[in-house]
Amino acid sequence: MQNLIKETLDKWHQVVKNGDLALLDEILDENVVFHSPIVWTPQKGKALSKMYLSGAKYVLGTDKFHYTREVVEGTMAVLEFSTQIEEIVVEGIDFIEFNESGKIINFKVMVRPLKAMHILQEKMAEMLEKFKG
Repeated sequence: MQNLIKETLDKWHQVVKNGDLALLDEILDENVVFHSPIVWTPQKGKALSKMYLSGAKYVLGTDKFHYTREVVEGTMAVLEFSTQIEEIVVEGIDFIEFNESGKIINFKVMVRPLKAMHILQEKMAEMLEKFKG
């Protein structure tokens, strides 16, 4: 199972690095739940989770984005990241949970500081409007 998780994480890193959003279809379980740092309610299902992760890729995934630490334990992974939106440094953590097939079933993002949350909320709202429109 650890090999499956490693393969999924490798694909996730390709999504982040190369913007290959099609890989999300391979690594997300149909019933995945995405927990946004901006929206209180969990986003359930592959379609909504993919939309939020795609939006986050465009907003956070600048040339300044990089993972600073990765810890994998059992069926959980914690990935710490840093990036910059305009002049604001954004730090965050991705908590990822996998099922027995190595697919992502739970993805939670936490972000700091507060001013980073505000600009992230603004930019994500703009991006999600484009996806919905």
